[in-house]
Amino acid sequence: MTTPSRDNSQSHFTRARQSIPGGVNSPARAFGAVGGAPLIIDRGDGAYLWDIDGNRLVDYVGSWGPHILGHRHPEVVSALETTLAKGTSFGAPTTLETELAEAVIAAVPSVEKVRMVNSGTEATMSAIRLARGHTGRDKVIKFAGCYHGHVDSLLVQAGSGALTHGVPSSPGVPAGCAADTVALPFNDVEELTATMENIGSEVACVILEPVVGNMGVVAPVEGFLDACRQLCTAHGCLLIFDEVMTGFRVAFGGAQSLYNVTPDMTTMGKIVGGGMPVGAYGGSAEIMNSISPDGPVYQAGTLSGNPLAMACGLATLKVLRDTNPYDRLDAVTSRLVDGLDQAATDAGLDHVVARVGSMFTLFFNSEPVTSYDVSARNDTERFAAYHRGMLDHGIYLPCSQFEANFVSAAHTDEDIDATLAAARAVLSDIAG
Repeated sequence: MTTPSRDNSQSHFTRARQSIPGGVNSPARAFGAVGGAPLIIDRGDGAYLWDIDGNRLVDYVGSWGPHILGHRHPEVVSALETTLAKGTSFGAPTTLETELAEAVIAAVPSVEKVRMVNSGTEATMSAIRLARGHTGRDKVIKFAGCYHGHVDSLLVQAGSGALTHGVPSSPGVPAGCAADTVALPFNDVEELTATMENIGSEVACVILEPVVGNMGVVAPVEGFLDACRQLCTAHGCLLIFDEVMTGFRVAFGGAQSLYNVTPDMTTMGKIVGGGMPVGAYGGSAEIMNSISPDGPVYQAGTLSGNPLAMACGLATLKVLRDTNPYDRLDAVTSRLVDGLDQAATDAGLDHVVARVGSMFTLFFNSEPVTSYDVSARNDTERFAAYHRGMLDHGIYLPCSQFEANFVSAAHTDEDIDATLAAARAVLSDIAG
């Protein structure tokens, strides 16, 4: 087949590198792990993107998760237009903030009060501070391969871009910032139990992605989330679910409703803002009342509760609530994943495919990926060849083996058929 022209993207990327570090405003967008220059996107609609060279792409990135309804859903666009006509930011309360908070509380039973912020990173940073302030303890337990944003104390054995770029922690993070962070293997109940028996009285919280999306999609093994809950309760520390990615994605009530495990706090982002810059963290009223101005734990933000972001998130949650697309999303994603599995099997390639709801990853790995150590053994060169081949066929995938793929309600059966046809061709070529 003829490789699509990407001359305009290449030219603009060269220009961007002169004024933006690496030419991108987030390392996850860089194509360093797969080769070449990132595509420069012009517009999106439904399940598709168009780059500035005019190439149409079937999109499985979805702005890294927020676009569960697809791009430019009419009800979301209408809500934005109505709100924009009134202004962009006031630095004062609006009714939209309360309405979105009420929608989140109605959907996520563990959340009795919620504070809006501007990003998932800000949400996790604030939740950690609140956990420490509420418990009077300092230590935090996280799990290797779980990425909770570029927070100093949590950028330890992180996944996502940090794993892709070979930087599990970062220069510029003082040793003292991470001194109270303990990183354990994901899905290892024995290690968590032993650690809690040793230092449980010093632990403010255990934070994790209940379904990991930042070392590829990694589901919790049976009993792991329950053990996290039981151990936190036994040792008097808080359990925080980072549902920035899974919230409203794997189920309307998030992974906690899917696995029936109740955290003390939940962090959210992505879908809760419908594609606008939004984060949120919430929990019981008792815990959340420790936040200023009701309590002593300080957190603030000039643009928190921005009306455009609130309108976008509220419209998205209303559509999800009213249309309940989750059964169809599950079925469509299952068909796609089964087809990818068969295509890789037919090509004779070592692989496993992981899926939870409408999140999935095709791992070039011979063993099931259950932890950071296993994911780190993925064949990234093979993934790079797969990514380049799929892109040539008009299929837009995350540019890292360690990122989740997302299916939206806008993807059609024809999109799935086209994706599987491309995958069969590409995987066959890789196998030689």
